[in-house]
Amino acid sequence: MKEIISDSAYFGITISILIYFISSKIRTKTKLEFLNPLMLTIVFIIIFLLVFKIDYEIYNSSAKYLSYLLTPVTVCLAVPLYRHLGLLRKNIKAVIIGITAGVIASLGSILVMSFLFGLTHEQYITLLPKSVTTAIGIGISEELGGIPNITVAAIVLTGNLGNVIAVWICKLFKIKEPVAVGLAIGTASHAIGTIKALEIGEAEGAMSSLSIAVAGLLTVIFASVFAMFM
Repeated sequence: MKEIISDSAYFGITISILIYFISSKIRTKTKLEFLNPLMLTIVFIIIFLLVFKIDYEIYNSSAKYLSYLLTPVTVCLAVPLYRHLGLLRKNIKAVIIGITAGVIASLGSILVMSFLFGLTHEQYITLLPKSVTTAIGIGISEELGGIPNITVAAIVLTGNLGNVIAVWICKLFKIKEPVAVGLAIGTASHAIGTIKALEIGEAEGAMSSLSIAVAGLLTVIFASVFAMFM
């Protein structure tokens, strides 16, 4: 099995797409919010690799090409934003203040939890960029001396958690304004959360898309400052 897989240039891509398709079907059939297709795909792939004793490097040698699609997909998120430029102009002050507050809250929460749980500086830095896209998060982690691989795991976990509980949190705090909902989801859980925002509505998706870019830039700036606090 391992030899066949290692010689295949399409194994990683094929198995990833197949498992994601199955995960999506499970989510559709069960209609359970916590069964996020992306999270299920990650879990199933890990189980598959462990059961068949396949090295991650072998799997990733072909699966890595899927990562090249992240950039164009993220750029495509600008389409709903373009359609709602009027809404953005009307709420520009709220947008700026909201995203800035969200970024500071995200970084501040990691600082507080690091003190509470006695994390090292390296661990603290690793978790700081948890709420931005993978490309930005890896760059921040490497620049500040964190552990990029763990940063990626934290980013994926944060995004999936936001995707799963976003609607519930908005209902709990009675947040109904599309701009507020979109900004909250995008700032807290980047692109994975934005998928849920787009499911809620196009205006929410547009604001969430904007938050991804702005929150990423602000995190690059503020993370350097927060890195000195511990």
